[in-house]
Amino acid sequence: MSTNRPLQGTVAQAPGGGAPDARRLRTILVAVSVALMAVIASVSGLNVAQTDLAVEFGASQGTIVWIINIYTLTLAALLLPLGALGDRLGRKPMLVTGLIVFLAASVLAGLAPSAGIMLAARVLSGVGAAMIMPITLAVITSTFPEEERGKAIGVWTGVAGGGGILGMFLSALLVDVASWRWLFVLPVALILVALAMTLRSVPDSREHAGHPFDTVGALTSVVAVVGLVFTLQEGPERGWTAPATLIALAVGVLAGVVFVAWELRRRDASLLDVRLFRERRLASGSLTLLVVFGVQAGIAVVLFPFLQAVLGWSGLLSTLALMPMAVLMMATSGLAPHLAARIGARPTVATGVALGGAGLALMAGFVSVDGGYLSILPGMAAMGLGTGLAMTPSTEAITDSLPRRKQGVASALNDVTREFGTALGVAVLGALLSAGYRNSIDDRLSGIPQDTADTAREGIANAVEAAGGAGTKGEALVHAAQQSFVDGWQQAMWVGAAVMGVMFFLLLAPGPKRVAPADGAGAGGDTTVAAEEEAGTETVTTG
Repeated sequence: MSTNRPLQGTVAQAPGGGAPDARRLRTILVAVSVALMAVIASVSGLNVAQTDLAVEFGASQGTIVWIINIYTLTLAALLLPLGALGDRLGRKPMLVTGLIVFLAASVLAGLAPSAGIMLAARVLSGVGAAMIMPITLAVITSTFPEEERGKAIGVWTGVAGGGGILGMFLSALLVDVASWRWLFVLPVALILVALAMTLRSVPDSREHAGHPFDTVGALTSVVAVVGLVFTLQEGPERGWTAPATLIALAVGVLAGVVFVAWELRRRDASLLDVRLFRERRLASGSLTLLVVFGVQAGIAVVLFPFLQAVLGWSGLLSTLALMPMAVLMMATSGLAPHLAARIGARPTVATGVALGGAGLALMAGFVSVDGGYLSILPGMAAMGLGTGLAMTPSTEAITDSLPRRKQGVASALNDVTREFGTALGVAVLGALLSAGYRNSIDDRLSGIPQDTADTAREGIANAVEAAGGAGTKGEALVHAAQQSFVDGWQQAMWVGAAVMGVMFFLLLAPGPKRVAPADGAGAGGDTTVAAEEEAGTETVTTG
Protein backbone atom coordinates (compact mmCIF):
# COMPACT_ATOMS: atom_id res chain seq x y z
CA MET A 1 0.00 0.00 0.00
CA SER A 2 1.03 3.66 -0.15
CA THR A 3 0.77 6.44 2.37
CA ASN A 4 0.88 10.19 1.89
CA ARG A 5 3.22 12.04 4.21
CA PRO A 6 4.15 15.68 4.61
CA LEU A 7 7.38 16.79 3.01
CA GLN A 8 9.25 17.61 6.21
CA GLY A 9 11.20 14.58 7.41
CA THR A 10 9.81 12.13 4.86
CA VAL A 11 11.94 9.01 4.70
CA ALA A 12 11.25 6.20 2.26
CA GLN A 13 10.22 2.96 3.90
CA ALA A 14 11.32 -0.56 3.19
CA PRO A 15 9.00 -3.20 1.80
CA GLY A 16 7.01 -4.59 4.67
CA GLY A 17 6.58 -1.26 6.45
CA GLY A 18 8.72 0.78 8.76
CA ALA A 19 11.93 2.64 8.12
CA PRO A 20 14.74 0.53 6.61
CA ASP A 21 16.99 -1.06 9.21
CA ALA A 22 20.77 -0.67 9.22
CA ARG A 23 21.35 -3.80 7.15
CA ARG A 24 18.88 -2.76 4.47
CA LEU A 25 20.35 0.74 4.39
CA ARG A 26 23.79 -0.75 3.71
CA THR A 27 22.33 -2.86 0.90
CA ILE A 28 20.64 0.21 -0.60
CA LEU A 29 23.90 2.15 -0.43
CA VAL A 30 25.82 -0.67 -2.12
CA ALA A 31 23.15 -0.94 -4.84
CA VAL A 32 23.19 2.75 -5.78
CA SER A 33 26.99 2.94 -5.50
CA VAL A 34 27.46 0.01 -7.88
CA ALA A 35 25.00 1.58 -10.33
CA LEU A 36 26.83 4.91 -10.10
CA MET A 37 30.18 3.18 -10.62
CA ALA A 38 28.94 1.73 -13.91
CA VAL A 39 27.90 5.19 -15.12
CA ILE A 40 31.13 6.93 -14.03
CA ALA A 41 33.42 4.21 -15.40
CA SER A 42 31.76 4.52 -18.81
CA VAL A 43 32.61 8.24 -18.99
CA SER A 44 36.36 7.62 -19.17
CA GLY A 45 36.69 3.93 -20.07
CA LEU A 46 36.88 4.32 -23.85
CA ASN A 47 39.69 6.87 -23.61
CA VAL A 48 42.20 4.03 -23.26
CA ALA A 49 40.97 2.33 -26.45
CA GLN A 50 40.94 5.17 -28.99
CA THR A 51 43.57 3.58 -31.25
CA ASP A 52 41.86 0.17 -31.14
CA LEU A 53 38.50 1.72 -32.06
CA ALA A 54 39.99 3.63 -34.98
CA VAL A 55 41.60 0.47 -36.39
CA GLU A 56 38.51 -1.71 -35.80
CA PHE A 57 36.04 0.65 -37.48
CA GLY A 58 38.41 2.39 -39.91
CA ALA A 59 37.19 5.64 -38.37
CA SER A 60 38.77 9.09 -38.23
CA GLN A 61 40.00 10.62 -34.99
CA GLY A 62 37.04 13.01 -35.11
CA THR A 63 34.60 10.09 -35.17
CA ILE A 64 36.37 8.39 -32.28
CA VAL A 65 36.23 11.58 -30.23
CA TRP A 66 32.49 11.78 -30.89
CA ILE A 67 32.02 8.17 -29.80
CA ILE A 68 33.57 9.18 -26.48
CA ASN A 69 31.98 12.62 -26.10
CA ILE A 70 28.42 11.83 -27.22
CA TYR A 71 27.88 9.80 -24.05
CA THR A 72 28.78 12.74 -21.79
CA LEU A 73 26.79 15.19 -23.92
CA THR A 74 23.62 13.04 -23.78
CA LEU A 75 24.06 12.39 -20.06
CA ALA A 76 24.49 16.06 -19.18
CA ALA A 77 21.60 17.22 -21.38
CA LEU A 78 19.01 14.82 -19.93
CA LEU A 79 19.91 14.90 -16.23
CA LEU A 80 17.47 17.64 -15.15
CA PRO A 81 14.40 16.45 -17.13
CA LEU A 82 14.85 12.78 -16.21
CA GLY A 83 15.65 13.61 -12.58
CA ALA A 84 12.38 15.57 -12.39
CA LEU A 85 10.46 12.75 -14.07
CA GLY A 86 11.93 10.33 -11.54
CA ASP A 87 10.46 12.46 -8.74
CA ARG A 88 7.02 12.21 -10.37
CA LEU A 89 6.95 8.69 -11.77
CA GLY A 90 8.78 7.03 -8.90
CA ARG A 91 12.49 6.87 -8.18
CA LYS A 92 12.71 3.09 -8.07
CA PRO A 93 10.91 2.55 -11.43
CA MET A 94 13.12 5.21 -13.02
CA LEU A 95 16.26 3.61 -11.61
CA VAL A 96 15.24 0.13 -12.77
CA THR A 97 14.35 1.43 -16.24
CA GLY A 98 17.66 3.26 -16.48
CA LEU A 99 19.59 0.16 -15.47
CA ILE A 100 17.83 -1.92 -18.13
CA VAL A 101 18.44 0.72 -20.84
CA PHE A 102 22.09 1.05 -19.82
CA LEU A 103 22.51 -2.74 -19.81
CA ALA A 104 21.07 -3.08 -23.33
CA ALA A 105 23.21 -0.19 -24.60
CA SER A 106 26.40 -1.67 -23.11
CA VAL A 107 25.73 -5.05 -24.74
CA LEU A 108 25.05 -3.31 -28.06
CA ALA A 109 28.27 -1.29 -27.79
CA GLY A 110 30.32 -4.39 -27.01
CA LEU A 111 28.96 -6.13 -30.12
CA ALA A 112 28.88 -3.05 -32.39
CA PRO A 113 29.93 -3.93 -35.97
CA SER A 114 30.42 -0.32 -37.09
CA ALA A 115 31.11 3.18 -35.85
CA GLY A 116 27.50 4.17 -36.56
CA ILE A 117 26.13 1.43 -34.31
CA MET A 118 28.68 2.35 -31.65
CA LEU A 119 27.55 5.99 -31.74
CA ALA A 120 23.92 4.92 -31.36
CA ALA A 121 24.83 2.65 -28.46
CA ARG A 122 26.69 5.47 -26.72
CA VAL A 123 23.70 7.80 -27.10
CA LEU A 124 21.46 5.11 -25.59
CA SER A 125 23.99 4.63 -22.79
CA GLY A 126 23.81 8.36 -22.08
CA VAL A 127 20.01 8.15 -21.82
CA GLY A 128 20.24 5.26 -19.37
CA ALA A 129 22.95 7.01 -17.37
CA ALA A 130 20.81 10.17 -17.10
CA MET A 131 18.07 8.02 -15.55
CA ILE A 132 20.46 6.34 -13.14
CA MET A 133 22.81 9.04 -11.91
CA PRO A 134 20.41 11.56 -10.31
CA ILE A 135 18.20 8.83 -8.88
CA THR A 136 21.07 7.11 -7.07
CA LEU A 137 21.65 10.24 -4.98
CA ALA A 138 17.91 10.96 -4.64
CA VAL A 139 17.39 7.45 -3.22
CA ILE A 140 20.00 8.20 -0.55
CA THR A 141 18.56 11.60 0.43
CA SER A 142 14.97 10.29 0.53
CA THR A 143 15.76 7.01 2.30
CA PHE A 144 18.50 7.57 4.86
CA PRO A 145 17.63 9.22 8.18
CA GLU A 146 19.25 12.59 8.80
CA GLU A 147 21.90 11.26 11.18
CA GLU A 148 23.11 8.73 8.56
CA ARG A 149 22.57 10.78 5.40
CA GLY A 150 25.90 12.64 5.43
CA LYS A 151 27.92 9.42 5.66
CA ALA A 152 25.96 7.88 2.79
CA ILE A 153 26.46 10.98 0.65
CA GLY A 154 30.17 10.74 1.46
CA VAL A 155 30.28 7.24 -0.01
CA TRP A 156 28.34 8.44 -3.08
CA THR A 157 30.70 11.37 -3.69
CA GLY A 158 33.71 9.11 -3.23
CA VAL A 159 32.46 6.82 -5.98
CA ALA A 160 31.53 9.80 -8.18
CA GLY A 161 34.98 11.36 -7.71
CA GLY A 162 37.30 8.36 -7.71
CA GLY A 163 35.22 5.95 -9.78
CA GLY A 164 36.38 7.47 -13.06
CA ILE A 165 40.06 6.77 -12.30
CA LEU A 166 39.30 3.29 -11.00
CA GLY A 167 37.16 2.58 -14.07
CA MET A 168 39.90 3.82 -16.37
CA PHE A 169 42.44 1.52 -14.71
CA LEU A 170 40.18 -1.52 -15.03
CA SER A 171 39.42 -0.57 -18.64
CA ALA A 172 43.13 -0.28 -19.46
CA LEU A 173 43.71 -3.67 -17.86
CA LEU A 174 40.95 -5.26 -19.96
CA VAL A 175 42.33 -3.72 -23.16
CA ASP A 176 45.83 -4.99 -22.33
CA VAL A 177 44.82 -8.56 -21.52
CA ALA A 178 41.92 -8.97 -23.96
CA SER A 179 40.45 -6.42 -26.41
CA TRP A 180 38.47 -3.17 -26.38
CA ARG A 181 35.18 -5.09 -26.61
CA TRP A 182 35.83 -6.46 -23.13
CA LEU A 183 35.58 -2.91 -21.80
CA PHE A 184 31.82 -3.35 -21.72
CA VAL A 185 31.96 -6.47 -19.58
CA LEU A 186 32.66 -4.24 -16.56
CA PRO A 187 29.52 -2.04 -16.83
CA VAL A 188 27.38 -5.05 -17.75
CA ALA A 189 28.53 -6.92 -14.63
CA LEU A 190 28.04 -3.86 -12.42
CA ILE A 191 24.57 -3.18 -13.81
CA LEU A 192 23.44 -6.78 -13.30
CA VAL A 193 24.52 -6.63 -9.66
CA ALA A 194 22.89 -3.21 -9.15
CA LEU A 195 19.67 -4.33 -10.84
CA ALA A 196 19.32 -7.41 -8.65
CA MET A 197 19.98 -5.44 -5.47
CA THR A 198 17.67 -2.59 -6.51
CA LEU A 199 14.73 -4.87 -7.23
CA ARG A 200 15.22 -6.58 -3.89
CA SER A 201 16.05 -3.75 -1.51
CA VAL A 202 15.49 -0.21 -2.78
CA PRO A 203 12.15 1.30 -1.66
CA ASP A 204 10.13 3.58 -3.91
CA SER A 205 9.15 7.18 -3.34
CA ARG A 206 7.61 9.81 -5.59
CA GLU A 207 6.31 13.35 -5.70
CA HIS A 208 2.63 14.24 -5.95
CA ALA A 209 2.69 17.68 -7.53
CA GLY A 210 -0.27 19.98 -7.89
CA HIS A 211 0.89 21.22 -11.28
CA PRO A 212 1.76 19.71 -14.68
CA PHE A 213 5.29 18.80 -15.67
CA ASP A 214 7.36 21.78 -16.83
CA THR A 215 7.85 20.67 -20.44
CA VAL A 216 9.12 24.05 -21.67
CA GLY A 217 11.66 24.22 -18.86
CA ALA A 218 12.80 20.68 -19.61
CA LEU A 219 13.28 21.36 -23.34
CA THR A 220 15.09 24.67 -22.87
CA SER A 221 17.39 23.10 -20.27
CA VAL A 222 18.31 20.36 -22.75
CA VAL A 223 19.09 22.88 -25.51
CA ALA A 224 21.11 25.07 -23.13
CA VAL A 225 23.23 22.19 -21.80
CA VAL A 226 23.80 20.71 -25.28
CA GLY A 227 24.89 24.08 -26.66
CA LEU A 228 27.27 24.91 -23.82
CA VAL A 229 28.79 21.45 -23.41
CA PHE A 230 29.20 21.09 -27.19
CA THR A 231 31.04 24.43 -27.22
CA LEU A 232 33.43 23.28 -24.50
CA GLN A 233 34.01 19.88 -26.09
CA GLU A 234 34.48 21.06 -29.67
CA GLY A 235 36.07 24.49 -29.12
CA PRO A 236 39.60 23.15 -28.58
CA GLU A 237 39.36 20.95 -31.71
CA ARG A 238 37.43 23.14 -34.16
CA GLY A 239 38.72 26.46 -32.84
CA TRP A 240 36.95 28.91 -30.54
CA THR A 241 36.04 31.19 -33.45
CA ALA A 242 34.82 28.41 -35.76
CA PRO A 243 31.20 28.91 -36.97
CA ALA A 244 29.98 25.68 -35.32
CA THR A 245 31.52 26.69 -31.99
CA LEU A 246 30.08 30.21 -32.05
CA ILE A 247 26.62 29.00 -33.11
CA ALA A 248 26.56 26.39 -30.35
CA LEU A 249 27.64 28.99 -27.79
CA ALA A 250 24.97 31.46 -28.93
CA VAL A 251 22.25 28.80 -28.87
CA GLY A 252 23.35 27.56 -25.44
CA VAL A 253 23.44 31.04 -23.90
CA LEU A 254 20.12 32.06 -25.44
CA ALA A 255 18.43 28.86 -24.28
CA GLY A 256 19.90 29.38 -20.81
CA VAL A 257 18.46 32.89 -20.61
CA VAL A 258 15.06 31.63 -21.78
CA PHE A 259 15.22 28.81 -19.23
CA VAL A 260 15.90 31.18 -16.32
CA ALA A 261 13.19 33.61 -17.44
CA TRP A 262 10.65 30.81 -17.84
CA GLU A 263 11.50 29.25 -14.48
CA LEU A 264 11.12 32.61 -12.74
CA ARG A 265 7.71 32.95 -14.37
CA ARG A 266 6.65 29.44 -13.36
CA ARG A 267 7.86 29.96 -9.78
CA ASP A 268 6.48 27.11 -7.67
CA ALA A 269 5.54 25.06 -10.75
CA SER A 270 9.03 25.25 -12.27
CA LEU A 271 11.34 22.40 -13.14
CA LEU A 272 14.06 24.07 -11.06
CA ASP A 273 13.21 27.01 -8.82
CA VAL A 274 16.12 29.30 -9.72
CA ARG A 275 15.16 31.65 -6.88
CA LEU A 276 16.83 29.15 -4.55
CA PHE A 277 20.23 30.25 -5.84
CA ARG A 278 19.80 33.37 -3.74
CA GLU A 279 20.64 31.14 -0.81
CA ARG A 280 24.38 31.11 -0.25
CA ARG A 281 24.57 27.42 0.63
CA LEU A 282 23.16 26.26 -2.70
CA ALA A 283 25.14 28.80 -4.73
CA SER A 284 28.46 28.10 -3.00
CA GLY A 285 27.94 24.32 -3.09
CA SER A 286 27.28 24.42 -6.83
CA LEU A 287 30.21 26.75 -7.52
CA THR A 288 32.58 24.62 -5.43
CA LEU A 289 31.67 21.45 -7.32
CA LEU A 290 32.02 23.29 -10.63
CA VAL A 291 35.55 24.43 -9.70
CA VAL A 292 36.71 21.21 -8.03
CA PHE A 293 35.53 18.91 -10.82
CA GLY A 294 36.82 21.32 -13.43
CA VAL A 295 40.30 21.31 -11.92
CA GLN A 296 40.25 17.55 -11.35
CA ALA A 297 39.29 16.86 -14.97
CA GLY A 298 41.85 19.36 -16.19
CA ILE A 299 44.56 17.56 -14.22
CA ALA A 300 43.75 14.33 -16.08
CA VAL A 301 44.32 16.19 -19.36
CA VAL A 302 47.90 17.05 -18.36
CA LEU A 303 48.74 13.96 -16.30
CA PHE A 304 48.27 11.31 -18.97
CA PRO A 305 50.51 12.95 -21.61
CA PHE A 306 53.12 13.56 -18.90
CA LEU A 307 53.12 9.94 -17.78
CA GLN A 308 52.97 8.47 -21.28
CA ALA A 309 54.83 10.89 -23.57
CA VAL A 310 57.30 12.40 -21.08
CA LEU A 311 57.98 9.40 -18.83
CA GLY A 312 57.26 6.78 -21.50
CA TRP A 313 54.84 4.74 -19.40
CA SER A 314 52.15 2.45 -20.79
CA GLY A 315 48.45 3.30 -20.57
CA LEU A 316 47.93 0.69 -17.84
CA LEU A 317 50.85 1.94 -15.73
CA SER A 318 49.72 5.55 -16.23
CA THR A 319 46.23 4.82 -14.90
CA LEU A 320 47.76 2.89 -12.00
CA ALA A 321 49.85 5.98 -11.19
CA LEU A 322 46.64 7.95 -10.60
CA MET A 323 45.30 5.48 -8.05
CA PRO A 324 46.85 7.17 -4.96
CA MET A 325 44.90 10.34 -5.77
CA ALA A 326 41.68 8.36 -6.30
CA VAL A 327 42.09 6.31 -3.10
CA LEU A 328 42.76 9.40 -0.98
CA MET A 329 39.82 11.19 -2.59
CA MET A 330 37.43 8.33 -1.82
CA ALA A 331 38.75 8.00 1.75
CA THR A 332 38.39 11.69 2.63
CA SER A 333 34.93 11.82 1.02
CA GLY A 334 33.85 9.39 3.71
CA LEU A 335 35.63 11.32 6.47
CA ALA A 336 34.30 14.74 5.42
CA PRO A 337 30.88 14.37 7.15
CA HIS A 338 32.59 13.66 10.48
CA LEU A 339 34.85 16.68 10.10
CA ALA A 340 31.90 18.86 9.03
CA ALA A 341 30.01 17.80 12.16
CA ARG A 342 32.93 18.95 14.32
CA ILE A 343 34.01 22.23 12.68
CA GLY A 344 31.18 23.03 10.26
CA ALA A 345 30.54 22.42 6.58
CA ARG A 346 32.01 25.66 5.25
CA PRO A 347 35.38 25.32 7.07
CA THR A 348 35.56 21.71 5.87
CA VAL A 349 35.00 22.72 2.24
CA ALA A 350 37.44 25.63 2.59
CA THR A 351 40.09 23.26 3.97
CA GLY A 352 39.55 20.92 1.06
CA VAL A 353 39.81 23.72 -1.49
CA ALA A 354 42.99 25.01 0.19
CA LEU A 355 44.54 21.53 0.09
CA GLY A 356 43.56 21.16 -3.55
CA GLY A 357 45.11 24.50 -4.42
CA ALA A 358 48.26 23.56 -2.52
CA GLY A 359 48.44 20.33 -4.47
CA LEU A 360 48.28 22.20 -7.77
CA ALA A 361 50.99 24.59 -6.59
CA LEU A 362 53.19 21.65 -5.55
CA MET A 363 52.81 20.03 -8.96
CA ALA A 364 53.52 23.32 -10.74
CA GLY A 365 56.55 24.08 -8.59
CA PHE A 366 58.26 20.70 -8.53
CA VAL A 367 57.35 18.92 -11.78
CA SER A 368 60.36 18.08 -13.93
CA VAL A 369 61.41 15.59 -16.58
CA ASP A 370 64.27 14.29 -14.44
CA GLY A 371 62.18 14.17 -11.25
CA GLY A 372 59.60 11.99 -12.95
CA TYR A 373 56.62 10.60 -11.05
CA LEU A 374 57.96 11.46 -7.60
CA SER A 375 58.04 15.15 -8.54
CA ILE A 376 54.23 15.19 -8.87
CA LEU A 377 53.18 12.57 -6.31
CA PRO A 378 52.98 14.95 -3.27
CA GLY A 379 50.80 17.35 -5.26
CA MET A 380 48.55 14.52 -6.43
CA ALA A 381 48.15 13.34 -2.83
CA ALA A 382 47.21 16.82 -1.60
CA MET A 383 44.78 17.18 -4.49
CA GLY A 384 43.11 13.87 -3.64
CA LEU A 385 42.78 14.79 0.04
CA GLY A 386 41.39 18.22 -0.77
CA THR A 387 38.82 17.26 -3.38
CA GLY A 388 37.49 14.51 -1.13
CA LEU A 389 36.95 16.97 1.72
CA ALA A 390 35.27 19.54 -0.53
CA MET A 391 32.92 17.29 -2.50
CA THR A 392 30.76 15.71 0.19
CA PRO A 393 29.64 18.88 2.07
CA SER A 394 29.10 20.66 -1.26
CA THR A 395 26.90 17.84 -2.55
CA GLU A 396 24.94 17.80 0.71
CA ALA A 397 24.49 21.58 0.49
CA ILE A 398 22.80 21.18 -2.89
CA THR A 399 20.49 18.32 -1.91
CA ASP A 400 19.57 19.97 1.40
CA SER A 401 18.62 23.21 -0.33
CA LEU A 402 15.74 21.72 -2.34
CA PRO A 403 12.55 20.21 -0.90
CA ARG A 404 12.49 16.48 -0.23
CA ARG A 405 9.96 15.88 -3.01
CA LYS A 406 12.37 17.55 -5.46
CA GLN A 407 15.36 15.36 -4.64
CA GLY A 408 15.57 14.00 -8.18
CA VAL A 409 15.95 17.56 -9.43
CA ALA A 410 18.42 18.38 -6.64
CA SER A 411 20.54 15.36 -7.52
CA ALA A 412 20.36 16.20 -11.22
CA LEU A 413 21.49 19.77 -10.51
CA ASN A 414 24.44 18.35 -8.60
CA ASP A 415 25.30 16.05 -11.52
CA VAL A 416 24.90 18.74 -14.20
CA THR A 417 27.26 20.96 -12.21
CA ARG A 418 29.84 18.17 -12.13
CA GLU A 419 29.53 17.41 -15.85
CA PHE A 420 29.69 21.07 -16.85
CA GLY A 421 32.67 21.64 -14.55
CA THR A 422 34.43 18.65 -16.10
CA ALA A 423 33.92 19.96 -19.64
CA LEU A 424 34.98 23.46 -18.61
CA GLY A 425 38.13 22.25 -16.84
CA VAL A 426 39.22 20.05 -19.74
CA ALA A 427 38.68 22.90 -22.21
CA VAL A 428 40.40 25.65 -20.19
CA LEU A 429 43.34 23.78 -18.67
CA GLY A 430 43.83 21.81 -21.88
CA ALA A 431 43.97 25.04 -23.88
CA LEU A 432 46.43 26.57 -21.41
CA LEU A 433 48.65 23.49 -21.63
CA SER A 434 48.59 23.54 -25.44
CA ALA A 435 49.33 27.27 -25.62
CA GLY A 436 52.16 26.99 -23.11
CA TYR A 437 53.65 24.04 -24.99
CA ARG A 438 53.57 25.82 -28.35
CA ASN A 439 55.04 29.04 -26.98
CA SER A 440 57.84 27.15 -25.26
CA ILE A 441 58.80 24.76 -28.05
CA ASP A 442 59.10 27.54 -30.64
CA ASP A 443 62.33 28.65 -28.97
CA ARG A 444 63.74 25.09 -28.97
CA LEU A 445 63.33 24.12 -32.63
CA SER A 446 66.39 25.78 -34.13
CA GLY A 447 68.17 23.39 -36.50
CA ILE A 448 65.09 21.10 -36.81
CA PRO A 449 63.77 20.61 -40.39
CA GLN A 450 60.71 22.80 -41.04
CA ASP A 451 58.25 19.96 -41.70
CA THR A 452 59.35 18.12 -38.57
CA ALA A 453 59.19 21.32 -36.51
CA ASP A 454 55.64 22.03 -37.71
CA THR A 455 54.59 18.54 -36.67
CA ALA A 456 56.25 18.94 -33.26
CA ARG A 457 54.33 22.16 -32.60
CA GLU A 458 51.03 20.23 -32.73
CA GLY A 459 51.70 18.41 -29.47
CA ILE A 460 54.14 16.25 -27.56
CA ALA A 461 52.81 12.98 -28.98
CA ASN A 462 53.32 14.35 -32.50
CA ALA A 463 56.83 15.47 -31.59
CA VAL A 464 57.79 12.04 -30.27
CA GLU A 465 56.45 10.41 -33.44
CA ALA A 466 58.23 12.93 -35.69
CA ALA A 467 61.53 12.41 -33.86
CA GLY A 468 61.89 9.02 -35.52
CA GLY A 469 62.40 10.72 -38.88
CA ALA A 470 64.57 13.57 -37.63
CA GLY A 471 67.85 11.65 -37.79
CA THR A 472 70.52 12.91 -35.42
CA LYS A 473 68.15 15.66 -34.25
CA GLY A 474 65.60 13.16 -32.98
CA GLU A 475 66.86 12.95 -29.41
CA ALA A 476 67.11 16.72 -29.16
CA LEU A 477 63.57 17.10 -30.48
CA VAL A 478 62.16 14.68 -27.89
CA HIS A 479 64.00 16.49 -25.10
CA ALA A 480 62.72 19.86 -26.34
CA ALA A 481 59.13 18.56 -26.48
CA GLN A 482 59.35 17.12 -22.99
CA GLN A 483 60.70 20.34 -21.50
CA SER A 484 58.10 22.38 -23.40
CA PHE A 485 55.32 20.14 -22.10
CA VAL A 486 56.51 20.71 -18.53
CA ASP A 487 56.44 24.47 -19.19
CA GLY A 488 52.86 24.22 -20.42
CA TRP A 489 52.00 22.00 -17.46
CA GLN A 490 53.28 24.61 -15.02
CA GLN A 491 51.25 27.33 -16.69
CA ALA A 492 48.04 25.31 -16.48
CA MET A 493 48.67 24.26 -12.87
CA TRP A 494 49.39 27.80 -11.67
CA VAL A 495 46.14 29.01 -13.22
CA GLY A 496 44.28 26.12 -11.54
CA ALA A 497 45.89 27.00 -8.21
CA ALA A 498 44.83 30.62 -8.64
CA VAL A 499 41.23 29.58 -9.32
CA MET A 500 41.23 27.42 -6.19
CA GLY A 501 42.63 30.38 -4.25
CA VAL A 502 39.79 32.62 -5.38
CA MET A 503 37.30 29.89 -4.43
CA PHE A 504 38.92 29.62 -0.98
CA PHE A 505 38.47 33.33 -0.27
CA LEU A 506 34.90 33.28 -1.59
CA LEU A 507 34.09 30.51 0.88
CA LEU A 508 35.56 32.47 3.77
CA ALA A 509 33.93 35.78 2.82
CA PRO A 510 30.97 36.75 5.03
CA GLY A 511 27.58 36.32 3.44
CA PRO A 512 23.92 36.98 4.24
CA LYS A 513 22.48 35.16 7.20
CA ARG A 514 20.50 32.09 6.30
CA VAL A 515 16.74 32.34 6.66
CA ALA A 516 15.32 30.07 9.34
CA PRO A 517 13.62 26.99 7.88
CA ALA A 518 9.87 27.00 7.74
CA ASP A 519 7.40 24.14 7.95
CA GLY A 520 7.30 22.25 4.71
CA ALA A 521 10.89 23.12 3.83
CA GLY A 522 13.23 20.74 2.18
CA ALA A 523 15.56 18.02 3.25
CA GLY A 524 17.92 20.21 5.14
CA GLY A 525 15.67 23.10 6.06
CA ASP A 526 15.34 25.49 3.15
CA THR A 527 14.97 29.23 2.87
CA THR A 528 11.59 30.88 2.63
CA VAL A 529 11.78 30.53 -1.13
CA ALA A 530 11.53 26.78 -0.70
CA ALA A 531 8.86 27.20 1.95
CA GLU A 532 6.76 29.18 -0.51
CA GLU A 533 6.30 26.07 -2.64
CA GLU A 534 2.78 24.77 -2.69
CA ALA A 535 1.90 22.10 -0.21
CA GLY A 536 2.62 18.70 -1.65
CA THR A 537 2.96 15.11 -0.64
CA GLU A 538 5.31 12.30 -1.36
CA THR A 539 4.14 8.72 -1.74
CA VAL A 540 6.27 6.13 -0.02
CA THR A 541 5.83 2.47 -0.91
CA THR A 542 5.47 0.31 2.17
CA GLY A 543 4.45 -2.99 0.76
